[in-house]
Amino acid sequence: MSAISGWKTRSFSDLLKLIRNGYAGQQVADATDFPVSRIETIADARIDFQKVGYVRSIPSSYLLHEGDMLFSNINSVKHIGKIAQVKRETRLYHGMNLLVMRLIDEVDKDFIFYKLNSKKTWFEQMSAQAVNQASINQVTIKGLELEIPISKPEQTKIAEILSTVDRAIEQTEALIAKQQRLKTGLMQDLLTRGIDEHGNLRSEKTHQFKDSPLGRIPVEWEVKPMGQVSTLITNGFVGVATPYYTESSDGVPYLYGNNIRCNRMDMRKLTRITRQFHERQQKSQLKPGDMLTVQSGHIGTTAVVPDDLPESNCHALILTKFKKDLLDPNFVSFYCNFCLETGTMGHLFVGSTIKHINTSDFAKFSIPFPSKDEQSEIAKRLLDLNLSIDGSAQGLSKLRSLKTALMQDLLTGRKRVTALLDGKEDAG
Repeated sequence: MSAISGWKTRSFSDLLKLIRNGYAGQQVADATDFPVSRIETIADARIDFQKVGYVRSIPSSYLLHEGDMLFSNINSVKHIGKIAQVKRETRLYHGMNLLVMRLIDEVDKDFIFYKLNSKKTWFEQMSAQAVNQASINQVTIKGLELEIPISKPEQTKIAEILSTVDRAIEQTEALIAKQQRLKTGLMQDLLTRGIDEHGNLRSEKTHQFKDSPLGRIPVEWEVKPMGQVSTLITNGFVGVATPYYTESSDGVPYLYGNNIRCNRMDMRKLTRITRQFHERQQKSQLKPGDMLTVQSGHIGTTAVVPDDLPESNCHALILTKFKKDLLDPNFVSFYCNFCLETGTMGHLFVGSTIKHINTSDFAKFSIPFPSKDEQSEIAKRLLDLNLSIDGSAQGLSKLRSLKTALMQDLLTGRKRVTALLDGKEDAG
């Protein structure tokens, strides 16, 4: 019985048509006509057809059907209970190290898939845990009790709502991936070819280029070492700062390496220090437009202090202050991260165990030197694209939060969809 009207508690074993281990035959390195699932196939809680294995042959009984679910039952604890569903008829066979679950026709397969996703913590808690491995057996899984609507149409409506949000999430993820690819290509073009006086990308077919230590660059550009175009390159505070942490709202933001991301600041884990300590550490005091580079850890990652951070300090970061009439700091930041991504900054990394960058070496690091106006235009285009990507990422975060809330409401019966089934506007 269930406390929710129209719902019933069912044993998962009653909903199963099939649950079993996969084919354990030898996999081969080359692609064949028999792709099989692997643990990594469902690493992102969806089936990734780029991460399958192959066998020479396999019994047809292992061919996966639409609606089948692949379940991680042997893995590290955090991956136990991860589940992915075959969304369409496809030629994929059930390989080893995952369970397949096939449901009876009396329930909505998508609804049960979402319901099982909501039980991941239960699967983790019920697993047998060893040092680096955990497992959950079929008997335990079958014993799971699920509270579900008696009406299959109600199950289907809930699944349709959640599937709609899932499609929006997938579309937004695809958009972000497309924007990231565009950004990568645009950085390559803008930071090596630049923009002419008409706002167009230069090309060696239509513009003059020359050889330089950085490769072929426009004839209008120069190459200069970082130290020649800056007024200061130094280290942030190096020492013990924890006694000066404060929770006070008038504390001064204190930036660590984990606050620095490529061309942006991450303030989710922001530390604050007392004003007295900040005032004593004058060398590491920051102003908008200062450039910060991670010295060790996420080595080389660079960002510019934004205008909405008028006062701050930093810990063990490389601080660079530029001659503002010569350089746009955002242009240099983009170039540093471009070099980090392409591997052309690697010669600055020193140290046998923990890699780091010396400020003296950083001062010698060569950068392209277009006119200030061209630098600013290049930086603006890349910053605008960053804003677009950030906007998409915020939208994705909201969609994921919406899905979490809907799962909590709809899969527990806290909010009902019966009104939608009756043709009314609102549910619950």
